[in-house]
Amino acid sequence: MNVTQDFTSCSLDELKALLDGGKLTVYSVARPITADQPVDRSAPLATFTFASPAFGAVADGLENPVFAANPVNASSVGTPGFARAQKADGTVVADFSAGPGNREIKFSEVSFSQGAPVKITAFRFITEGGWPERPEYYDTRPRTGYPMPAT
Repeated sequence: MNVTQDFTSCSLDELKALLDGGKLTVYSVARPITADQPVDRSAPLATFTFASPAFGAVADGLENPVFAANPVNASSVGTPGFARAQKADGTVVADFSAGPGNREIKFSEVSFSQGAPVKITAFRFITEGGWPERPEYYDTRPRTGYPMPAT
């Protein structure tokens, strides 16, 4: 989880309360360096609306988010890169890792197809600094004329 500057002093329970009635928007690009920066290279893949309260009791180490609808229909095609959580008034609260592997948010599908249902199947909080990607991946952009990296 990467929290915006305005909410860095909040406890986990306070952050959960801020999300009551808010939105969780999933994007396919690498996350910005901080949650304070706008997402400028991707249209949303899917948007979930938190219920109020936004979270139930923790079970088996996983959070229990409560959404107005889960699944929702994907609004675009792509593979999730991260998700941004906002308060009901649109104020950004935090960014979460999303997708397969060691991520905070997992979905029923690896990639999204426009109009197809997308369901959140697991949600957990990884503390600041525990983001699974390497720091040089943050805020990356494709560069034309450069070959794909070889492994």
